[in-house]
Amino acid sequence: MEYICSDCPRRCGARREDEQAGGFCSAPALPRVARAAAHFGEEPCISGTRGAGTIFFCGCNLRCVYCQNRAISRGGANGKALSVGELRDLMLRLRDTGVHNIELVTPTHFVRAIRAALDGLELGVPVVWNSSGYESVETLRSLEGLVQVYLPDYKYSSSALAKRYSAAEDYPSAAADAIREMFRQTGPYRLDADGLLVSGVLIRHLILPGEIENSMGAIDFVSESFPKDGVLFSLMSQYTPMPGLERFPALQRRVDAGENAHLIRYMRRCGIENGYWQEPDSATGDMIPAFDGTGL
Repeated sequence: MEYICSDCPRRCGARREDEQAGGFCSAPALPRVARAAAHFGEEPCISGTRGAGTIFFCGCNLRCVYCQNRAISRGGANGKALSVGELRDLMLRLRDTGVHNIELVTPTHFVRAIRAALDGLELGVPVVWNSSGYESVETLRSLEGLVQVYLPDYKYSSSALAKRYSAAEDYPSAAADAIREMFRQTGPYRLDADGLLVSGVLIRHLILPGEIENSMGAIDFVSESFPKDGVLFSLMSQYTPMPGLERFPALQRRVDAGENAHLIRYMRRCGIENGYWQEPDSATGDMIPAFDGTGL
């Protein structure tokens, strides 16, 4: 597989080859995977009792300075390289362990190989596309019918913050367009009898310390863009300062209880009832899995 890449909003035009990394995402064309196993750290409607069948891909097209998965997001050359056939077999093996779904984490830059692996594949469980939200509408349209659940972030309503922390000034508009396309594909969310999400969109927003206005803007986007029972929303307080943030002093603390409580109240005032939120004491490194090749 070799091509000139324009699959995400950066449209950097990098030459992607099977084993040769390129582009902003620093990833080759063939997927690199760091872990594939049941994961219990997602929202209850995703993890359930048996876990999400989570495949963690290496590399990222957003690469936020505060990324908790930076051990694998900063370069696509780590992890294990998989062919399309091997990726398909991995999904089937993971499904057979009894997980509730197959969750693809940070998949955007490997969309071509993933799309080929999913084409004609009967998994019998939902496919979950867990992404930063920084997607192109054209790329998402190529996934229609292959993905049942979209789990995007809406990280920034502020272009200035998006530029400062993710070098993506266009993030607010690009992610908004992408999430609207996700909703167009799936329609209103649907839960099964056990409360598991079988189709629809669950939008996540990570609160950043001191950035209340950014979070309020994200809540506004959700409340104003979708029907009341159209999407699920998850307000996350798990921000954990990572090493290497000396240039970003505002990011060197956790979200405090006052910030968290203010945003929960604001979310309720905006009429978002179908959602989740976390308490600040959830901000620990325990939620970061070991990227040690488990399941490969």
